[in-house]
Amino acid sequence: MDQETAKKLLVEGGTFVFLRVPSETQFGIDMQCWNTEEDFRGVKMIPPGLHYVHYSAVSKGTGDIAPRSGFMHYFHKKEFLVKMWDKKTEDLSKEEISDESIQRLKDNLFNLDRHLAPYPYEIWQKWKLLSSQITAELAAKLAPESGMIRASVELLSMTDAERPRGVKSSSSSISQENEKSPTKEDFSEEQIAGHSSAKRAKRITREEKEKSLLPDLKPVPGAAMRFTEIPQDKYPPDATPEEITKHYLDQSYSLELMIAQHNEPLHIIGELQFAYLCFLIGHSLEAFEHWKSLVILICSCDEAIHKYRSVFFHFIRTIEVQIEEMPEDFLADIVMNKNLVYKKLREFFRTAYVSKVDGRLLTMIERFKDNLTDKLQWDFTGLDADDEDERPVVVKLDDGTQ
Repeated sequence: MDQETAKKLLVEGGTFVFLRVPSETQFGIDMQCWNTEEDFRGVKMIPPGLHYVHYSAVSKGTGDIAPRSGFMHYFHKKEFLVKMWDKKTEDLSKEEISDESIQRLKDNLFNLDRHLAPYPYEIWQKWKLLSSQITAELAAKLAPESGMIRASVELLSMTDAERPRGVKSSSSSISQENEKSPTKEDFSEEQIAGHSSAKRAKRITREEKEKSLLPDLKPVPGAAMRFTEIPQDKYPPDATPEEITKHYLDQSYSLELMIAQHNEPLHIIGELQFAYLCFLIGHSLEAFEHWKSLVILICSCDEAIHKYRSVFFHFIRTIEVQIEEMPEDFLADIVMNKNLVYKKLREFFRTAYVSKVDGRLLTMIERFKDNLTDKLQWDFTGLDADDEDERPVVVKLDDGTQ
């Protein structure tokens, strides 16, 4: 960074002190990750705003890396945040740090400073784009009650609360330092199986039988994400058959139900960003599934495009930068299998074409479509015609009519 910015951050930037962290622990902030050295004590010159602090314990003997954990925190100007490592749990300590201890660290800042890594300012602009609509209040609302975002959430049996399930396993860990490219191998088989709708569709009878033999599981209290639930009913109560058909074709009603659960409409984009970052950085497949569901829902709206222009404007800005950061094998899956994300983006572009979206929003949509075609060779031609699998089906009745 230039000297003027460095001076400003030295004065106004936040400081995160992380005490007793073992060497070689994977530690990161936002989209950057390092392996710590013995004299590591934290990060300084953190730009004011929301940040994602994350870490993974590393086994001294085998080098196995534990599933990632972390938390989001809004750093105010000159904020001095102190956390401590717990050697027994190999995790963030739950012990409260006294005001006296914090003050002693502040008083000793001159000696502490050389053990603090500067914030990686080169990622700041990209991070701001990825988190632009996540307020401190929204992050607290969506994160688990414990505040900790974990790739592997410990589970408990609902029928035997004394017996924990889903204990963390180093075999499901990742050993990755580049935050732009987590792969499917970064996740445990249990996580992938638990979030694979394709497998459930193919083997639903067998899996139902297997499920009946297993206890019902639930996350440890306070450990589950608190995403806004996607409405199961796509239409209002007492809707006529004609209205039900309309709401399945245009899911603006469902989107409005979700927006109504937030303090302001743009928070739905903040939730989209939050879920994406919990996947990209936190390695949570639960968050990835929620991100995908939100993309599918937003792309399935017609009337809402005109009613919530600002929401769709920021949706385009957000999804564009998110796809640029998407891990390669997840992108390949979208293209090769033409999954729902690809199909719904195509549907979204067609809706904009048919609905006669105009002005700045249309310009952004056209640019986004062209960029996807140029960079990823995604085919969005023929938007004025129905896809083969979306054409109306003609059914012959018994009396010979159609």
